Amino acid sequence: MGNSTDATATPTTTESARSGVSRRFLLGGGAAAAGATVAGFVTAQPATASPGSTPDLLTQLPSIGQIPRRSRIVDYELGELIVLLRARQVTSVELTEAYLDRIERLNGPFEVYGDNGGYNAFVRIDREGALAQAAAADSLLRHGRRSPLLCGIPFGIKDSIAVKGLEAKNGTHAYDGNLSRRDATIVARLRAQGAVIIGHTIASAFSGSIAGTFAGNAWNPRFIPGGSSQGSGVATVARLAAATIGEETGGSIIMPAAANGASAIKPSLGLVSTAGTMPLSPGYDVLGPITRSIRDASLVLAAVLGPDPASDPLTLSAPHPFPALPVAARRGSRPLAGTTIGIPQTDWMTRGGTGVAPAETYDGDYRAAFERFKAELLALGATVKEFPGLDVTVAANDPYFRTTERLPLPDGSAVSPATALLNPNRYEIRYWQAIRAFAESHPENAAALTRQFGDLAEAAAAAGAIPTAVRDEGERRRRTLQANYQRALDEAGVDFMLVLPMGAQIGPRFGGTQLRNYRSFYQLPNALTWPMVTFPIGYDSTEGLPINAAFWGPRFSEPALVQAALDYQDRHPQHHRAAPPDPLFAPQQARGLAPAEETVPPELSNDPLVAERAWA
Repeated sequence: MGNSTDATATPTTTESARSGVSRRFLLGGGAAAAGATVAGFVTAQPATASPGSTPDLLTQLPSIGQIPRRSRIVDYELGELIVLLRARQVTSVELTEAYLDRIERLNGPFEVYGDNGGYNAFVRIDREGALAQAAAADSLLRHGRRSPLLCGIPFGIKDSIAVKGLEAKNGTHAYDGNLSRRDATIVARLRAQGAVIIGHTIASAFSGSIAGTFAGNAWNPRFIPGGSSQGSGVATVARLAAATIGEETGGSIIMPAAANGASAIKPSLGLVSTAGTMPLSPGYDVLGPITRSIRDASLVLAAVLGPDPASDPLTLSAPHPFPALPVAARRGSRPLAGTTIGIPQTDWMTRGGTGVAPAETYDGDYRAAFERFKAELLALGATVKEFPGLDVTVAANDPYFRTTERLPLPDGSAVSPATALLNPNRYEIRYWQAIRAFAESHPENAAALTRQFGDLAEAAAAAGAIPTAVRDEGERRRRTLQANYQRALDEAGVDFMLVLPMGAQIGPRFGGTQLRNYRSFYQLPNALTWPMVTFPIGYDSTEGLPINAAFWGPRFSEPALVQAALDYQDRHPQHHRAAPPDPLFAPQQARGLAPAEETVPPELSNDPLVAERAWA
């Protein structure tokens, strides 16, 4: 958050300028903290080899005869479209036009950070550019013997990620004029795979809210879309794009996916390059796919992961080559045999609080879906059991995330372990300095940025004054938390965990409680650097809104999480293939526009340091 794409990129330290890698990028154990990158959006690196080559992945996709006939072209899943495009059953231009026509009819006006009277999933599009990309993809598909995996597939990209030639505003007009001169690495890799970039999906203001109000929920626009990647969560399910990219610091992929019934992967820290993304908390921030099926999400993740050493040295911490991501379910009636899935009893929900088992707080529809889902996993051969997990409210278990301990500074003040780690990370990438430089070059935006960030020079100076020893202590405590949580899984014999991101129906966009019951520690997977996948398992009985489950586990366990979700969705496809009815929006000229502001309570913040202050 806060990097100007029209400013000259500047290395943060002399050391990083020489080597491109800060000594703090790669940590022992499972944790990694962000080190030196550049102040502005950086030059994207070429795509590296995916875990599986295009021919290998294509052999795992269904044949033409195995693809069910769907009433609308926009209802086909990404994996099905890959096959149909290659068989010339559909063209990319036809597909892109179908999505663009739906955007024109259902999205509402662009560049509105507020209620625009439509879905408001896309905040800006490049119609001419998208159609040109689609035409180029069709030409490649006609004449190329080995067209790239995602050739001709239309994507939406979160508003915080650089797309060459478009502004990136991170959910606020405070970044008007933030023109991207280069693609972010993830966008460059999508283009290298032949993807069609439609435009930017709307984000919460400054990527700051896990609830969101700018977009309308895909199933009922009166309800929240989840945040902060709210437009990315809505667009795929509402059939405005085949797939989208979201960004998460704490809940920003999982929450909008769960609110809209999408299937998404929040990757491990370092698996996907974040270069070219407006940062919030380096060392927490990750990018990942939001799609309609886990197979689709796995295909996208396989296409974009990999090292980006010059622009994001954190990617050097991931195994390379990364183990192949599965894109097909396993055969047999019990594909999950030998897999132990744990339900952590100390993963408290906001309703009930500490000491109440999560499932006891779920509303009736959510509890029924949860129990049915557990039975379905058992029927597929999994062992599903409750286990304590790691209670991070116990001081001995957690010296980093929820601890009340503070680390002393030379001036006599003290900071939390998370602050000791994250603020130097921000300082090292010139976070506040970049915002200040942007404000100086765009004086009309300076007041709004000052309201959001306060005294930028003061914040930068405070972060820069945190000694290396204190920062290293924060890193050590983060690794200790990881080791403690891994030990809790190992002692219980658990491979990965099952949770519900939300335990009650989401609330209205305006005039009510936005999130009625959700995981208190939604920030924890990012603090641990661990991955999470989410997917729909049912719908509530009153509004027909989706109910999502999530698997999460140790860092770089994506193949296991994805495989289990694939096995489930293969046997229970009715949830992820359901399509919401098209809403009837008022005529565009009659739509009233809400003020372009979001009020974000601290407990719904994506910023781990803001959320930390709410816990204190």
